[in-house]
Amino acid sequence: MNILVSNDDGVRAPGLQVLAEHLAELGNLLVVAPDRDRSGASNSLTLDRPLRPERQENGFFSVNGTPTDCVLLAVSGAFDFVPDVVVAGINQGANLGDDVIYSGTVAAALEGRSLGTPALAVSLDSRRGGHFETAGAVARRLLGMRADLELPARTVLNVNVPDLPVGELRGWKRTRLGHRGRADNPVRIRDPRGRECFWIAASGAGDDAGEGTDFHAVADGHVSITPLQVDMTRHDAGPELDRWLADKKVME
Repeated sequence: MNILVSNDDGVRAPGLQVLAEHLAELGNLLVVAPDRDRSGASNSLTLDRPLRPERQENGFFSVNGTPTDCVLLAVSGAFDFVPDVVVAGINQGANLGDDVIYSGTVAAALEGRSLGTPALAVSLDSRRGGHFETAGAVARRLLGMRADLELPARTVLNVNVPDLPVGELRGWKRTRLGHRGRADNPVRIRDPRGRECFWIAASGAGDDAGEGTDFHAVADGHVSITPLQVDMTRHDAGPELDRWLADKKVME
């Protein structure tokens, strides 16, 4: 099995190293990651300048672009490596609910959706960089079990791991995305020249975070596994939209 590993925390992030170490026993690895922290880059592509992969001393490749750039290059043959699956992470911090809209880790996994094998986005519920080994063990276990998993094409599994020792995990649960409440207001500061500027504030707390959500599972000590898809169509809104448009002309 050829495994492509990427992340959004950057090529030197400790979570990336731990993930690569845990997956190495399952197959051939290619690690391609941004040359710096690109958290929050989502699915953005770099179109205004060329991308330059650089091989690091540990064999990883850094790219002066986004997580999506990294996976796109690898899947498109830039490294003479044909991946069977993409695993992104281990992200330092959970990607729960609305986080998946912004997450570069989830975006990296989504970019591997065309391979025909469910991709994994793996995140650790810790901003301090706690039990990466636990998340690595979970990723290895899930990837090792993939042979008998039959999911629709272009499915991505968003995996969030509690910041606990392996022996303290309570198991895993299939979950749905919860929702966060409104984020705090941006933090207003002034730069050394006295100009007003802003820091984006912390994400809102879980609002829709009850039983069955990814928020609830992780808080309860379970590994949360949420199946994601690229199709953003709101199918249940279709009938109401049909009713609203019926018998109306495009222009009066």
